[in-house]
Amino acid sequence: MHTVKKTGKLALAAAAFVLLAACSNTPAAEPEATATPAQTEQPAAQTPAPSQSPEPSAAPSASASPSAVPDEGTPPTALEAASTVMNALKNGNMETLSAWVSRDHGVRFSPYGYVDTENDLVFTQEEISGLMEDTEQRNWGSFAGSGEPIKLTFAEYFKRFVYDADFAKDAKISLNQAENKGTMINNINEVYPADKYDYVDYHISSIDPQYQGMDWRSLRLVFEKIGEDRILAGIVHDEWTP
Repeated sequence: MHTVKKTGKLALAAAAFVLLAACSNTPAAEPEATATPAQTEQPAAQTPAPSQSPEPSAAPSASASPSAVPDEGTPPTALEAASTVMNALKNGNMETLSAWVSRDHGVRFSPYGYVDTENDLVFTQEEISGLMEDTEQRNWGSFAGSGEPIKLTFAEYFKRFVYDADFAKDAKISLNQAENKGTMINNINEVYPADKYDYVDYHISSIDPQYQGMDWRSLRLVFEKIGEDRILAGIVHDEWTP
């Protein structure tokens, strides 16, 4: 009986020893690694700089020149009237042109700087609007130099003795002062005296450099002064003459 109990105790002791030995051979768990920031981490995005707002415009000077366009209801000056008429001529707009012509006296066309009150043709407001389509050949005077008659339709005359250069774009503009370069007498002030008329001179000193200024052109728009209003009274073409 005592022998069995002793044997059992020895068996339990041996089992406990084996268990302890097994536990001592189990490798200890490695401590958990502490995470570190990656070396390739991108730098934080920069805050965009605020946009540079432009400085406010300076207030207009009290001495600034007024607009070239008159206020509504204000009669145009001679220069403003001439600008409108010249644009109508540039575009061949006969309806606009006729609106500027006097119903009573019409408008006189002069091919050269000398205004010939006996022979220069005059057209009424009603006639002007349809002249571009008119096929009648008229005698507009005589060619300078040859003396041959200027027999042309209105469209042909217009191309040769009205808008024969780009006056609206290239001309020097003067009020009541003409560029007198030709040999022909300029009598515009005698025919259209300053107390009743204004005229605007559009002058191109040269078109083609090879002609050394002998191809200069002028177009003078004459306006009758009726109170503060302006009525187109004459279209005077001028050019170099022999």
